[in-house]
This record gives sequence, structure tokens and C-alpha cells, in this order.
Amino acid sequence: MASTQAAQVLVASNRGPVSYQVDEDGSLHARRGGGGLVSGLSAIGPDAGALWVCSALTDGDREAIRRGTGEPGVRMLDIPPPIHADAYNGIANSVLWFVHHMLYQTPLEPSFDADFRRQWSSYETYNRAFAEALAEEAAPHATAVVQDYHLTLVPGMLRALRPDLRIGHFSHTPWAPPEYFRLLPDDIAAQILHGMLGADRLGFLTHRWADAFKACCDAFTDGLGDTSIGVHGLGADADFLRDRAHQPDVADRMTTLRTEIGTAADGTPRRTIVRVDRTELSKNIVRGLHAYRHLLDTRPEWHDRVTHVAFAYPSRQDLAVYRDYTAEVERVARSINDAYGTPTWTPVVLHVEDDFARSLAAYRLADVALVNPIRDGMNLVAKEVPVVSDEGCALVLSREAGAYEELGEDAIVVNPYDVVQTAEALHTALTMPPAERADRAKRLAAAATALPPARWFLDQLNELKS
Repeated sequence: MASTQAAQVLVASNRGPVSYQVDEDGSLHARRGGGGLVSGLSAIGPDAGALWVCSALTDGDREAIRRGTGEPGVRMLDIPPPIHADAYNGIANSVLWFVHHMLYQTPLEPSFDADFRRQWSSYETYNRAFAEALAEEAAPHATAVVQDYHLTLVPGMLRALRPDLRIGHFSHTPWAPPEYFRLLPDDIAAQILHGMLGADRLGFLTHRWADAFKACCDAFTDGLGDTSIGVHGLGADADFLRDRAHQPDVADRMTTLRTEIGTAADGTPRRTIVRVDRTELSKNIVRGLHAYRHLLDTRPEWHDRVTHVAFAYPSRQDLAVYRDYTAEVERVARSINDAYGTPTWTPVVLHVEDDFARSLAAYRLADVALVNPIRDGMNLVAKEVPVVSDEGCALVLSREAGAYEELGEDAIVVNPYDVVQTAEALHTALTMPPAERADRAKRLAAAATALPPARWFLDQLNELKS
């Protein structure tokens, strides 16, 4: 159902700012989300004529559409679940995500068969539903900002329907270099690029990802044409994080974590290496655990004196490869504890149940933050931990994280595939003099908060309107 008033500013994304669940009494319960887009739309004010177009992802979302009781300023699209599953899991998460993160085991995959073509047709249908909704809702000469790899075809489709609009697209992932992007079937690669180039302006998290997109256009199309490129490195929301990290529930989690971490035999507090990730294949959690094991193997002085606090929150568990990866994380953590644990020391404190308050508690307790993705669009954890850490933490950071562009100077930088180097970096971080660690953490926090979410969104909007 269309809104009653045409929108001046529109955002399109797979996931919206609110989700619904049906309670036992049949009533609908709304749950608000967070993040940069939510902050950005809040920053432009209630009178800006903004509308968020998103997918209905749950039975509660679809029930809200049926009842016509959705939240003002949000239009959910009731895309048939089989179409959404094909587009979201079959193409976006199982093809485009793998291409941009360069995750394929190429001797075996990908194999673009008839089933892929069927799923690609669903991806086109899914993108077309968004383009048609945006075209229907937009006021004359309105501004539409489309989000991420789920909706790469929307700008071109929307341009055909509404040439009067100012259209932007922002990529929250890396962009594959031409030699990897060419894994895609030729016609599909061209369709994606032409879809993106339907925008007036494209945004990326780092210059590296923007340059990769331009290289693909040079290789496979006639270049960028009239489309401009911008780089906007999403930062941490310092005010929100610092306030939320000092709420009572976080203090309770800190007490529990301190008990789990414990103290060394001589009574001194154990040092902490903290990581917080979703169990996505790109996050490189297993190699991080192997690096920690190598540290314990080669530097026995850390036995009983350090604890690896590892939060690995399950992601995309409807895909078998992600379930298998989560199981491998648990297996490796268990093997380290079996090899080195004592009745009074658990070397790896692993939690796999998502708990934001507990994550913030770990941030505050961190002596070292380990962020070692194989490839990552940005990685906000790398920016959040230095902001929240009570004593200032050292950051061990993969050079393949987008955050490296902004934080590399004050981090200890590693090749994410090099387990031995990562283990040595952990040792360097653990032995860093407190004054140096605190100074680095201050500089990391300043760089991490240079472009907070509201400004990140508004900068894109202003550039697109200019």
C-alpha cells in the first residue's frame, strides 16, 4: 500500500528500521533497530518527508502489512517468501557476497547452472519491486538512496521509471577487483554494473572499494559515464556507545565476565584479548583462534595470564556453510581449552548467543582487540572497542579490513592469513607499555568517530542533492 503523501527523501534497504512480532494475545509488537541509516534519518528531522522502503522479513511484518498498522515513514514490501529467499540467500548472500569478499573455493565453486539462473530471475523480481515502490512513493525531483548488494539493479530500474529523481546507491561491502568480478557470467556482471550506473552518485566505504568498482567499469563497460563516486567511511557513534556501555545491564555483564576471566595464580588480573564478530566466513574467527593457540604454544609465559574472550554470534544459519563454520569455531575453541585449560583457567571464553550488553562489557575490559577479517567493507568493531575500552586497548587489525584505511597507523597490522604473524602481533599488543597503549587508543578513538552515523548519512544526502 502506498503512503498518502509523496516522499522527498527515500531510503531503500532489505532490512528496515523496525520489525514486528505477533504476541500470544494476537497484538503486534514493534522492535526498533539501530545503525547509521536510522541515525541519519533521525538527523534530517520529522518534517523532511522521509520514507524507508524495506522488505517484510517475518510473519509479524507481513501481518502488520495486512492490518495496515505499520509505522509511519516505513513501507514494507510483501515480497513472496520464495522470491525473497532466492534473491536474499540464493543470490545476495551466496553469490554477490562471496564475489565481493573473494571467498569462493574456485576449484569447486561457483558453478552458474540453471538453478542459478532461476534464482537470478527472482533477484530481478525482488529489485523491481523496490524500484516500483520507490517510483510510486517519490515526490517530483525527490532523492532516493539505495543500500547495498541486495539492491544493485534498483538504480537503473528506478531511473527508467522516474528520470526526474536524484538516485544514490551505497555499498556496505568491499567491491571485487575486475579479475574476481569476472567470475560472474558476463551478462550478469554487465547487468549489475549497468544497474549501479543508473545512480547519479555511488558511495563506498573506502577508496580501495571505490577504485575496484571504477576498474570493473573500465574493464566491462564504457566507464562511469555520468555517475559520480564518493567515499564515506562510516564511523562509530561515540555518544551512544559510551552512554550505553555504562548502563546497569552492562555493569552486570562485566561482573560475570570478570568471574569467567578470573585471576592468575599469583593473584594478578589476567589480560584480555577480545573479539566480537558474527560467524560470517569473512571474519576469519578460526584463524584468529589458531593464532591464539600459537601464542600459547610458543610463549608459555602467557599460560594462566591471558584469556581470549571470543564472542561469535551465529549468522545466516539457514545456509549450511555458515552452520558448519560456526561449529568449527566451537570445535577449535574447545580444543584450545582441552589442551591448555586448568581447573582455574579457561583460555578461551567463547559465547555464541548474541548479547549486545555483554559485547559492550567485553569492549570495556579489553586490553587487546583482535579484528582480523579476510576481507571486510569496514568493520565497526575495530572502531567501537577503542571508543569504549576503559583503560585503552591495543588493536590488532587485518590490512584487509576497510577500517585499516583510517586506523592502520595506530593499529598493529597483520596479514589475516598469517597465523604466526598474528600470534606475534598479539604478543606485541599484550606487552605494549600502558602509556603507549593509551596514546594509541586515543588516536584510534578520534579516527573512529570522525564521521559518526548521522553525519555519514547527511554528507551523502547533501552531495547527492548538490
